[in-house]
Amino acid sequence: MIAPGTAQGIRSGRARAATEVNLQVHVRQRVTQVLYDAIGVGVAVVMLFPIYWMVATSFKPGRDILTLVPKWFPAPFTLQNFQDAIARPFFLDDVKNSLLVVGVMLALALAISFLAAVATARFGFKGRTAFLVMIIGVQMVPLNALIIPLYLMLDSVGQTDALPGVIAVYLAVVLPFMVWTLRGFVANIPAELEESAMIDGCTRVGAFLRITFPLVGPGLVATAIFGFIQAWNEYIVAYVLLSSPGNQTLTVWLASFTTNHGPEWGPLMAAATLTGLPVVAFFLILQRYLAGGLTAGAVKG
Repeated sequence: MIAPGTAQGIRSGRARAATEVNLQVHVRQRVTQVLYDAIGVGVAVVMLFPIYWMVATSFKPGRDILTLVPKWFPAPFTLQNFQDAIARPFFLDDVKNSLLVVGVMLALALAISFLAAVATARFGFKGRTAFLVMIIGVQMVPLNALIIPLYLMLDSVGQTDALPGVIAVYLAVVLPFMVWTLRGFVANIPAELEESAMIDGCTRVGAFLRITFPLVGPGLVATAIFGFIQAWNEYIVAYVLLSSPGNQTLTVWLASFTTNHGPEWGPLMAAATLTGLPVVAFFLILQRYLAGGLTAGAVKG
């Protein structure tokens, strides 16, 4: 028989040991979390630094841009680079061209990809598996490898140096990914929801518009952001197909800042900053729907 004092000492020792173990586990977890946070911050700094350097350079005077000792902050501050960039010929024309190309392409891509996604997710038809495999295969072909065939094909129908030809190429490039992504969103919505609405008196079209379409909204937002970024930042196709300065897009307009004497770094960085603003604005407008959209589509279709 153990004396009461001895039993109490044993329990106290076990409690202290458990407390020490819990403290060690907490310290290890805390150290691990701090390490992961530090790695995350480091990766974020590496990824964001080029963007910061571009924006900072756009506000620097020429003597600070070309100095051998880098100046990390734009002091003194100047807007001359932005004035020079905006004064460059065809700026407004190319802004209109980019907005037109991206806007028309995105509207067509969303409509076509959404209908194709619904067809492949909701209806069984002959060749559906082959169609889905073809979508994946098309994305494996590098766009640069298709430049010459695309140019010859569009030239044969008179669509070189024309915005409709560029819109058609961009549409063909982004459609496979958008169809594949939207199919995951549509497949994630139970068909029983539409069947319940039809039992309550809705037609098939009415059930689709009232039930399925609102639930696919986050997926449409996510794919719209992808399509916008892809088309807005594309350079090779626009550079090859569009030869007239008044028909070019903003990414091709940026190439005009590289002269025989080298790049005009200040105006070029200012122009690149202006070119990136629509992408940032478009993302900020839709970003609250993006997180839900990406997770909603990440399912087995």
